[in-house]
Amino acid sequence: MKPAPLLLRLWPVLLLAALLLAAWASGLTQFLSFEALASHRAALAGIVAAHPLAAGAGYVLAYIVAVTLSLPGAVVLTLAGGLLFGPWLGTALTVLGATIGACLLFLAARSALAPLVAGRAAGLVDRLRPGLESDGFFYLLTLRLIPVVPFWLANLAPALVGMPFGAYAAATAIGIIPGTAVFAAIGAGLGDVLAAGGRPDLGVILAPEILLPLLGLAALSLLGAWWRKRKRDA
Repeated sequence: MKPAPLLLRLWPVLLLAALLLAAWASGLTQFLSFEALASHRAALAGIVAAHPLAAGAGYVLAYIVAVTLSLPGAVVLTLAGGLLFGPWLGTALTVLGATIGACLLFLAARSALAPLVAGRAAGLVDRLRPGLESDGFFYLLTLRLIPVVPFWLANLAPALVGMPFGAYAAATAIGIIPGTAVFAAIGAGLGDVLAAGGRPDLGVILAPEILLPLLGLAALSLLGAWWRKRKRDA
């Protein structure tokens, strides 16, 4: 393969890599921490009160950038959404930003890396593609509901093995709602905790009353994939 076509194909990933390095070099990632949230809480609340629409748009944009570049600190951003906008609006804005960011990363990986992967692992991709095309929605939905793999990996893997974009976007948007709602609700009550210099108890998501419903939803999504396969094989 000639260098020029390869560079043209890889430019989306190279651009993301350059932006990621710039984010780390500039210290931007330091703002995605509980300490930074506590330090700037009053200033951020003032901005939201004075310019609610612009603040909401800025929050969505920040989440898009964080997810697209796979920056650490998504939990802090989600808590900030609940703290600044309340549990319901915070959940909605977070889901919007996370879904758009995940879709941008998916499209960049599919355009730049998927052809290279397909060329070097054509047999594996061909075996995986039918299942992803027909049942990929349910499998990805399960991973979104119970994030047993890192969010960035669940963004990249479907792009590399040919999952349809529509199913990917829908599974992402729907699957992240429950977990996002939990963290946004925690964030909504975080003001006094941060003011006292404390940290939120994120282990609450492992409480049975929260974890069991999430596991139930994940089981239903897998049941849907199993039922569709059974119908096709019948």
